[in-house]
This record gives sequence, structure tokens and C-alpha cells, in this order.
Amino acid sequence: MQYDNNFLGFNNFIWFNGVVEDRQDPQKLGRVRVRCVGLHTQDKAVLPTADLPWSQVVLPTTSAGISGLGSSPAFLVEGTWVFGYFRDGTDCQEPMILGTLPGVPAELADSNKGFYDPNGIYPKYKDETDTNRLAVNGENPHLSLELRKLSRVTGIPTADFDLVPITEHVNTEIAASDGDTWSQPTIPYNATYPFNHVFETESGHIKEYDDTKGSERIYEAHRTGTSYEISPDGTKTNIIKGDHYNITYGKSQALIEGSSDITIGGRHKVYINKDGNPNNHYDIQIGPNANINIQVDKGNLNLVVKQGQMNANIGGDYNVNVDGNYNIAVKGNMQETIEGTKTSNTGKAVLHTGETFKVLAGRIDLNE
Repeated sequence: MQYDNNFLGFNNFIWFNGVVEDRQDPQKLGRVRVRCVGLHTQDKAVLPTADLPWSQVVLPTTSAGISGLGSSPAFLVEGTWVFGYFRDGTDCQEPMILGTLPGVPAELADSNKGFYDPNGIYPKYKDETDTNRLAVNGENPHLSLELRKLSRVTGIPTADFDLVPITEHVNTEIAASDGDTWSQPTIPYNATYPFNHVFETESGHIKEYDDTKGSERIYEAHRTGTSYEISPDGTKTNIIKGDHYNITYGKSQALIEGSSDITIGGRHKVYINKDGNPNNHYDIQIGPNANINIQVDKGNLNLVVKQGQMNANIGGDYNVNVDGNYNIAVKGNMQETIEGTKTSNTGKAVLHTGETFKVLAGRIDLNE
């Protein structure tokens, strides 16, 4: 079988390993400059980083390598050890990178020498494995994990509704609804190597898929700490360090089989039917044996109906306890229908009428 000069097999297949020194690819293809062991000198005065050839990175099949589909560019940094071959054979000017070579760095970067990160950033640690600390779970904890433990929120209060007695005319009370506190769940991290699969970016964005038996988790976080975590029991915790916006162009429906507590440090507004369409009501239904409790610790409770009626249908008693004045202003007529007895106990009564005052009764008793 005949092979032409473009065939890479047999004697023309030249392997190399080396260190990435530059990734600022002007073509933005994810290429990097690599100083190859045994081929390039360490002396940057003789061979500057800028004179190293650009290396093409072979991407995995999870990246289409075309039209921006899949994952791109390749995630290599200055200081990364790589392994590959030269597709131009012995000319050694067209390197192709097949993979990276993690290890245990014996020293930090010396930016004045070749085979090191020229920026002096990587490796971050020496005498420590290049495997992510969250995956190792060893004696050197990951900073993000320590910050999460320190910033865990506890003792968040819920609504606390006071008991209010009503003793005038009736002996009843508005039942109390005692408040409580709740806390963010404890951090469920309990990884065992090699079951926690970690992806971390340079700025500190993190993904964890932890398959540690009994401690299976999913965690994803922005560098600021905004994150979500799914615990081994399926509990999900969302942490948002900034503002939170939800925009839904269709329906939004939620089912909560248990309890729900909301504690708000600022204001809370709800605007229903902003477009004024008919029958877009705000309906609240409370099931049997439960109350609606509203308590204003200091301030006013205001209800305004600009156009329309205010209707109430009460199946039992209607009890009102007013510590101050009780004022009613009616511009139209006022009518009361009482099938039983009406009793008024006043310290002093004053009645002003503009024209006629009528009393219709079968009998009137006046007692001093």
C-alpha cells in the first residue's frame, strides 16, 4: 500500500509534551502557544514566547467544532502541561494538542523562564495535586466551601400574630398565630474522591456533580455566591446575592404540599390585571379550620375601591373592637335590616338631622 507525504502514521508521527505560555489567539480559534520539552529552549531570550508556533487544540466530540456549537474555546491556561503531536511531522511547526497532563507542581511559576506561566498565576499551589480541592476533600479546603459555611443564614423570623381579646358585648378573641424561625439547611458537602466531578473557571464559577454514596449532590454557583444546591434528600436551596427577576410570558403555576413562609425586609407590591381585561380576578380561598390573619404593628390598614362595591358575606358574627373613634361618611342612603334586637350603649348620644326625623315603631318606651 502506498502512502503520500500527508499521511501522519509510521515514522512521521512526532509526539511532544510541553507547557502553554500564551492563549491570546488572534484568530480566536482556541489555539495556544506551547514550549515543547526537548525541542524548545527554556531561555526566553533565545526563544521568546511570541516566537512559539500556534498549537491547534483537538476538541472532544461534545463540541461540534463548527459555527460555535458545543463548548468553545478550549479551556487551557498559561502554565498548563499538554500532550500532542506535530501534524507536519519533523518540521515541528504545526502542533496539535490532544490533552492535558495534571500533576503535583513542585514549584510556583517563574515568569522569567520558559516552561512556566508568563503571568505568574498558575499553578496556584505547589506540592498539591492539580485536582480540584472540592473533588479531593483533603486537608486544604476550597475557599468557596468555607465561605458558604460562614455565610449560612439562620434564625429567620416568620409572621407572629398576637392574640386580641374582644370583651365588649361579646366574650371572644382573635386567636394568636405564633411566629417561628427557620434557617438555611446545613451545607451537605461530604465528597469522597474520586466521585465528586467538579468544573471550575478562572474567576470562580463552579459546577459540582457529586456521586459520593449517601452524599449525592448537584451544586452550581456564580463567583459572587449566587447558587443553587440539590441535597442528597432532594432538598433544593437557592441563594441569590443580588436582585432576582422572574419574567414569564405564559402561565405560572405552583403546588406546595407543605407550608410556605416568606419574610421580606423591604416592601411588597402585587399588581393584578395590569391590562384591565375582564374576569382577571385576584382570588384567595382558605380551606376549612383556618384563618386569614393580618396584623399591622404600627401604621394603617387601608382599603380603597375606586369604582365598584365592597361586599361582605359573613356566616357567623361580625365583631369589631375600636380603641379610638369610629367614623362613617355616607353620601347616599344608609339602610340597616336587623331581624333581632339592636342594642346601643353610649356614654352620650347626639343626633343631627338636616330635615325630617322619623321613628316608626309599634311602641316607644322612654326611660330616664
